[in-house]
Amino acid sequence: MNAIRFNEQQRQKMKDQPGFVAALDQSGGSTPKALAAYGIREGTWSDQDDMMAIVHRMRTRVITSPSFDGDRILGAILFENTMDRDIQGRPTADYLWSGKGIVPFLKVDNGLAEERNGVRLMKPMPQLAALLTKAKAKGIFGTKMRSVILKLNPAGIRDIVDQQFEVAAQILATGLVPIIEPEVDIHCAEKAQAEAFLKVFLLEKLDRLPPGQWVFLKLTLPEQEDLYADCVKHSRVVRVLALSGGYSRDEANARLRRNQGVVASFSRALVEGLTAQQSAAEFNALLDESVQSTFEASTVKRAAGTPKGKCAETAAS
Repeated sequence: MNAIRFNEQQRQKMKDQPGFVAALDQSGGSTPKALAAYGIREGTWSDQDDMMAIVHRMRTRVITSPSFDGDRILGAILFENTMDRDIQGRPTADYLWSGKGIVPFLKVDNGLAEERNGVRLMKPMPQLAALLTKAKAKGIFGTKMRSVILKLNPAGIRDIVDQQFEVAAQILATGLVPIIEPEVDIHCAEKAQAEAFLKVFLLEKLDRLPPGQWVFLKLTLPEQEDLYADCVKHSRVVRVLALSGGYSRDEANARLRRNQGVVASFSRALVEGLTAQQSAAEFNALLDESVQSTFEASTVKRAAGTPKGKCAETAAS
């Protein structure tokens, strides 16, 4: 199978198959917190390399679980260190796609700059070109990059969107498909208004993308249901993904059900409750429950306008 056809097969899966995206991309700054939630205390590891070896064992346990399957999971977002390692003797991206039919993505940003104009832009990425070349060689389909909106500041929100699409252009030029993630902090005092500005600026940029270029959007679950319907329908958007953003899995899934066409891309919420101390049977059963509930929230939606207590639902297309 040649590379172009290979990528098109992955794009069609991401666009058309029911399911969601698993975010397994905690990096150096968030990894200790992720490990603590998994039942491994900080100080268990001797240095950064040892810590990343431990977290790779955690991710390997998730990815190799029979509950982590390509029928319900469309793609998985990896950190560079995970991409560079093997699972059961195969490169991680190859194991995901060839072994499970799950499309591999890579987190490419270097974290967040200090707050300015109510937002935190991405730090400079001088290594991006080399990282994209390596990602292509390792069979990665797309990328993810995150910035954060903390306050209602239209100038800052526009800066976030401008930077995201500038970097996306570099990624698209390599043949990779970017996930654009301008997160709105769930504690933003004027979250609904910030989301309204974000939507306007996103649509402006999407309308300017040339034919043959597509992006994903990864967005905080909005205060107004179906706020991003125009993004879901946009011809340059493969899929609109939702981040959990600090909501519990139950709350994130409830909000997700109220947004037609939006599918999950959860990180912490997906692995909520999993621990190193669980038996294989306990671990796999809890992960299956999480995967199934997230799959259902991504694919079976509550009819628009239905009161929260009612159960009228519509199957996602």
